[in-house]
Amino acid sequence: MQSYFLSLAAHIETQLAANEVSTTWLSAESSDFVRFNRSAIRQPGHVFQLILNLQLIQGQTHAAMSFNLSGEMDMDLPTINTAIQDLRAQLPDLPVDPHLMLATEVNNSTQILPSSLPPVASMLEQILAAAKDVDMVGLLTTGTQYRGFANSHGQRNWYETSNVNFDWSLFYATDKAVKSNYAGFTWDEAAFLNKFAAARKELALLARPPITVAAGNYRAYLSPAALNELIMMLNWGGLSEKALRTRHSCLRRMLSGEASMHAMVNLCEDSRAGLEPGFQAQGYIKPVSIPLIQSGKLIGSMISPRSAKEYSLQTNGAPEDESAKSLVMQAGMLANADILKELDTGIYIANLWYLNFSDRATCRITGMTRFATFWVENGEIIAPLNVMRFDDSLFKMLGENLLALSQETEVIMDDRSYGQRHTGGAILPGALLKEMRFVL
Repeated sequence: MQSYFLSLAAHIETQLAANEVSTTWLSAESSDFVRFNRSAIRQPGHVFQLILNLQLIQGQTHAAMSFNLSGEMDMDLPTINTAIQDLRAQLPDLPVDPHLMLATEVNNSTQILPSSLPPVASMLEQILAAAKDVDMVGLLTTGTQYRGFANSHGQRNWYETSNVNFDWSLFYATDKAVKSNYAGFTWDEAAFLNKFAAARKELALLARPPITVAAGNYRAYLSPAALNELIMMLNWGGLSEKALRTRHSCLRRMLSGEASMHAMVNLCEDSRAGLEPGFQAQGYIKPVSIPLIQSGKLIGSMISPRSAKEYSLQTNGAPEDESAKSLVMQAGMLANADILKELDTGIYIANLWYLNFSDRATCRITGMTRFATFWVENGEIIAPLNVMRFDDSLFKMLGENLLALSQETEVIMDDRSYGQRHTGGAILPGALLKEMRFVL
């Protein structure tokens, strides 16, 4: 695939006029998708696709288009030639873009991540054996993803990764189910079976009569998956340089010094995690690590080339929407074996959903508990908890009310597949809170 992309890039350069510059972004995948229902395979499928985004630039004027390719040079080169002609015809009618930034310094890179995945059939055998005698619904996604960048200045960047993401739920009855996930660049049968066994254990607890507690503040533990839902809200424009400068960011009070998080909170964009390419669609290279929150203080932001131009800054390779794509939170000291003991009496939250800001200015978020959420007394799970709504500020949850972060972290991959399988994700610990505010 890499040699095919390099040949495409070389051909595109031969089609340009003397006053033209091009950027090329290839997004390709060879993915298997297997959907399960009632612990049986219901919908297997394979996707092989290549999407090319081609941008043509004259001065500060530019036009771009995306289209699918076949992977066969004889078929694809005429398609590319036609696209260049169409873009060239559009340029005279387009306005000058004063914030256009182009990477002119050549920085080549090849990032092919090591992986160890068995054949899909082997993973399926293990999943079906583990799910025998329970009601499981799930989606296995695995395969190889490719990203390539090239420009007519001669820069070439390549990213290639093979990974797996298995997302499943064990259903009990009505709205009661346990949700779990296994993701990574390797398939470790023992680790998968341990996660499945833990989900089975929680499923058995769902058989107990559920209880409802009154609205109020409760000690709580957020699993890495639940914490990820909150962190993704923070990443919804919160870390954007432009949003911070225009005061649309939910973290603007951290920028002004009016708010902070607990000193345990250290969050960075880390390209070393391999969840995302170390370059972006305009060809700018990301630093190995971009510190964003350090010791609870906001010390960085995601700066796109466009914001860099507008505010006279140095870009750090952020994408156009200035969101972080590979967030890593530093782990803490809480051993997984001690979570229930340290929670003592409170709410164990496996997952959250339907999140939104109830007050963006104070980073206050509302949402619902989801799947296996339990009431815990004296370090023992007593019963599943009926669905509750929370409404609390992230400045409090990860600030004065944060007691500990777990020693173990989880890889949570971006599982979106709209149009194509997305890259990116997060590596997060769980979080023990002194209190969390529930309103319904």
